[in-house]
Amino acid sequence: MRNIRLSHVGGGPSFGAMHTIAFLGLGHMGLPMAGRLVAAGYEVTVWNRTRAKAVAVPGARVADTPAKAVAGVDVVLTMLADPAAVDAVVFGPDGVAGAIRPGTVLVEMSTIGPTAVAGLARGLPEGVGLVDAPVGGSTGAAGRGELTVFTGGADADVAAVTPVLERLGTVLRCGGPGAGAAAKLVRITAMVSGVTLLGELRAIGAALAVPAELTERLLANGPLAALVERSKGTDSHFAVELAAKDLGLAVEHADAPIARAALERIRSTLPRISGRDVGALANPPE
Repeated sequence: MRNIRLSHVGGGPSFGAMHTIAFLGLGHMGLPMAGRLVAAGYEVTVWNRTRAKAVAVPGARVADTPAKAVAGVDVVLTMLADPAAVDAVVFGPDGVAGAIRPGTVLVEMSTIGPTAVAGLARGLPEGVGLVDAPVGGSTGAAGRGELTVFTGGADADVAAVTPVLERLGTVLRCGGPGAGAAAKLVRITAMVSGVTLLGELRAIGAALAVPAELTERLLANGPLAALVERSKGTDSHFAVELAAKDLGLAVEHADAPIARAALERIRSTLPRISGRDVGALANPPE
């Protein structure tokens, strides 16, 4: 696999023969990420189940199927909802696996956990590289190129795609195959469980007749300060359904009673906050 390098003059991409990208999945996160790669000068082909979102990436070529999107490209990035969606896009009819060529690297950026990443590795055609690279950060960070990209995989594969991923944020090398997916579950468990705890802390303050303004000052100047800021953010959107999915993936791997309690709380409140950002969990539970 030949390297992609970034030019030190003007910040533009310096390509050998490896400069084409397929980006599959254009939700709240994928849309700005794909846009950044187009703006960086890469040749990007996009696919999304809802075609209108694919058309919304100016400068990108739109493919009708995942197979058509990945035919002949050098790097494939997937940003999808869950393990089932990734499996369908990669191995389903007109999927990636039937069209991707040897020498290509598939960069799986969804949050699907290390078990699903291992399944991808087993099913991909021989000669296709795999990097698991889920991200930390929400929609605002995606648009600004300020995500944290947790990477796992063989050294050569990670090195080959790092210049592409650096256009999306800071690349954090986590280890071998599946290590990026594992690191993301640790990160997301801390955030989702912590935001859920904020809601209970505010409820405790109200029950103890602590003025709401004082409760906010106590929380904003305490150990959960970053989560208080996140819960009030206006440039983020991480749906509570996805938070529940991610937390569910994490608790499969450990004895985690606190995280499981947070997951039960989230699931019990889903009917009233469905579709909202995870910050809604920081409100006192009803």
